[in-house]
Amino acid sequence: MGRARAAHIARRAVLEAIAASRNGEVVAMASRDPARAREILAPYPDARVLESYESLLADPRVEAVYNPLPNSLHREWTLRALEAGKHVLCEKPIGLNAGEAEEMAAAASDAGKHLMEAFMYRFHPAMRELVASSRGAIHVEASFGFQVREASDIRVQQALGGGALLDVGCYTVSFVRWILGEPEYVGARSTIRNGVDVTTSALLGFAGGATASAWCSLESAEIQEVTVITPESVQRRTTAFTSRKDPDDPYQLMVESFGDSVIHDRPVAIPLSESIANMRVLDRIAEASR
Repeated sequence: MGRARAAHIARRAVLEAIAASRNGEVVAMASRDPARAREILAPYPDARVLESYESLLADPRVEAVYNPLPNSLHREWTLRALEAGKHVLCEKPIGLNAGEAEEMAAAASDAGKHLMEAFMYRFHPAMRELVASSRGAIHVEASFGFQVREASDIRVQQALGGGALLDVGCYTVSFVRWILGEPEYVGARSTIRNGVDVTTSALLGFAGGATASAWCSLESAEIQEVTVITPESVQRRTTAFTSRKDPDDPYQLMVESFGDSVIHDRPVAIPLSESIANMRVLDRIAEASR
């Protein structure tokens, strides 16, 4: 598998997951900072550093690409990878809006290649168990927040598709929908600074009367928590979205699942219809918060 950009998440989790997987191999990384890329790839002596994304896509050893580029570049480089005949594991959110996600899904279908959004938390056994035991939920709460301290951080750059809703709100909305389905009602408020939402709070209403709150922030103390209320129980989980090696590693489980789809040509675990539906709700929240 090849990498576009030496992103922090790639160094910390995804590279380790591929190297530890039963069906994947790190073969190349493309970065505009080759020295940094070489440092990151030090544990993987057989992997090559390429100085352009175009070189990565032209490399015949690369069968699949992991795309952790800024949100604003997910669409462009995923489309280019698919056109080059590569399968793509694209970092969340899959695009800036549902329209981009639909375009990417159509391109994957036309190319006959697999494309999956990298929502690794959905592969964690504890999260799957929580969702399976949440039938009949009447209220779901999901929160994901932390503090971005540098103004130069790509997560608060409007031109790069920054903002709390796209960066971490995508997790909270994904989790809520995983349990309750598609909302009928969407209400939201956002705090906007320098053109991006630094905090967004959404209230969702569902057929049958169930409700949910999805809260996300780039200016808060760190929190990752989900709560599911049913008539019989209240279930909670902290560090809900980024738990790893506890002992399960959802990144490795995700990579192996995607690898199986590529090797055996079978549907990906997170279908593009799910990614498009999630983006549609994110679009509705963004619109409601204006």
